[in-house]
Amino acid sequence: MTYAAAIDQLSAMAPELYVRPGQPRRKFSLDEFRTLLAALGNPHQRFRSVLIAGTNGKGSTAATLASILTVSGALTGLYTSPHLERVNERICIGNSEITDDDFARLYFRVHEAAQQLVQQGSLPQPPSFFEILTAMAFIYFAEAKVELAVLEVGMGGRLDATNVVAPLLSIITDISLDHTEWLGPTIADIAREKAGIFRPGGRMIRLPQFTEADDVLSEMVRELGVRLVSVIDYLPSVVAGSVDNERTVEVNGATIEIRSPLAGGHQNRNIALAITAAVELARDFGFHITPHQIAEGIRNTVWPGRLERIESGGTVWILDVAHNPAGAWAVRSGLTSLLCEKSPRLLVFSCLRDKPVTEMAQILFPYFEQVVLAPIHSARAATMEDLVAAAQLTQTPFLVAESVADALQLASKHTNSGPIIVCGSVYLVGEARSLLLTEGAESGGRTS
Repeated sequence: MTYAAAIDQLSAMAPELYVRPGQPRRKFSLDEFRTLLAALGNPHQRFRSVLIAGTNGKGSTAATLASILTVSGALTGLYTSPHLERVNERICIGNSEITDDDFARLYFRVHEAAQQLVQQGSLPQPPSFFEILTAMAFIYFAEAKVELAVLEVGMGGRLDATNVVAPLLSIITDISLDHTEWLGPTIADIAREKAGIFRPGGRMIRLPQFTEADDVLSEMVRELGVRLVSVIDYLPSVVAGSVDNERTVEVNGATIEIRSPLAGGHQNRNIALAITAAVELARDFGFHITPHQIAEGIRNTVWPGRLERIESGGTVWILDVAHNPAGAWAVRSGLTSLLCEKSPRLLVFSCLRDKPVTEMAQILFPYFEQVVLAPIHSARAATMEDLVAAAQLTQTPFLVAESVADALQLASKHTNSGPIIVCGSVYLVGEARSLLLTEGAESGGRTS
């Protein structure tokens, strides 16, 4: 019943999105998850929540909103995925991750309840890795009596385990192509899955999207009688080109200065969503959030691995979890603003095989003088053969590493005093970040 035992059992579960050859793809059911939650006392019905779905920017939006709420004095739960280094990162209250002891206690409570339900025939299959963690988060938030839980949807929305709650607000971040084998081949298909977090007569906050996504979201808004809340007042007139995201915004008649530690112009869209959500919560749901607290919450946001600057061994490293084409373009745009035009550029890259490896390489690799290809620890990892083939198509010079640690060493030897970028997968960034910080590096969070 230890934390180590809980982690071992969770780690033994096959990733939900990985399908072994010859085996059927797992079917997800909210009814099955509700059966598990009922056996646990329906913890998700004992706190209020906000749901955030989308392709990119969900975590940044969730972390920013949770920081605003925490600064305002509200006891706030934050549930995100995936994690970078430790699974505990996914479940937080205020500024603190769930403790190892609480993690172990809740894991075995959920695990034992699930086993009994399977044995009784009430569940046709054990819950997935993500469903177990979601149930644990719900119990943790209910026990702590959080005033609001900010919940990041894992994938899609309609069938995601987080979608059993009755959210005060449904928030949609940027939508693009990702997880097409699960969510559908088009942006319209994916938008329809994301819109599954809408509630009849509910309230939805969204950004201007691709036309295909906007059309679907608008259709769902009309069908369900959802109230649409605009973020336009909090978006800058020019999104691209902002490095530190410093600007002024008028909120409820007060002018506040926005200074986010999350670099890159694309973060302005996520910040606008968080501001809009905070304003709605304050105006109509009883939360006491002042414009000053919104500004302070944005400044205090902690969300590593997003154009994060780390200094280690005299080298500047910039880490970003971009793991799909839209994320790759955001990184490239952000780096254009962050790096000097003549600065040498070296990339450490890897990704999962269910991602468009060739497309991501075509977006990123030509921007760099050299690429170091790294293997990552995941059943879904792209093979080195696939990474090499993608690199060869771009005609960018590349090196092949034997591990992430080896990739960092190779990059350090070939950097020629310039910054080194690490991106392409959460798995890559998580391991690289752990190694760099273990060596006594300093995380700046903001690039200069």
